[in-house]
Amino acid sequence: MQFRHEVKHEINNLDRMILRQRLKAVMTPDSHAHNGQYKIRSLYFDNLDDKALREKLDGMHIREKYRIRLYNGDTSVIHLERKSKQGDLGYKDSAALTPEQAQAIAGGDIRWMAASTDETVLAFYTRICNEGLKAKVIVDYTREPFLFGPGNVRVTLDYNIRTGLSCTDFLNPDCPTVPIWDFPCILEVKWDNYLPDVIRDIIQLENRHSTAFSKYAACRTYD
Repeated sequence: MQFRHEVKHEINNLDRMILRQRLKAVMTPDSHAHNGQYKIRSLYFDNLDDKALREKLDGMHIREKYRIRLYNGDTSVIHLERKSKQGDLGYKDSAALTPEQAQAIAGGDIRWMAASTDETVLAFYTRICNEGLKAKVIVDYTREPFLFGPGNVRVTLDYNIRTGLSCTDFLNPDCPTVPIWDFPCILEVKWDNYLPDVIRDIIQLENRHSTAFSKYAACRTYD
């Protein structure tokens, strides 16, 4: 299991434009991006006591959450993701889902999962059975990703965050969403064993500090 360093900074739109130009000069755009960006839709899960949400808000050092994610509305590539955190270190593993499987999970039909041979699916199935995890909220946003080989660095700019409110119909493109007002843009930096100085220098912005901001937590405030 390879944990990666993860640091987030809240920035504004002017910061985002400045950083975009700096990052383009040094880093490589993600090949999966269209015109430098892609749309992400995630469906997050939590139990009746909102354990994942409370652990995030309480600043728990070790925590874990599950989500289903797709990009640019493309249902041919859907992933179940388990995100583990230990302070500023993060690890993600995933399993591919068919649209039918994703829809079944979102609707609470988990019977098929018991026969899966995938460890991530089985771990999620166990958590659902033991803790009663259910679909909680859809989170939509735009991401601009940049890559840098040394250090396996990935820098992303996330903005236009929207919440699906009470709608958890993950594959429905007409599921109503609303913007998170006064929501900052998020600069996120991930790397393996070291962060090259050139990247450390170009992401520096005056009066911007690391944050524990969570899109999931922000969108849940609209419940």
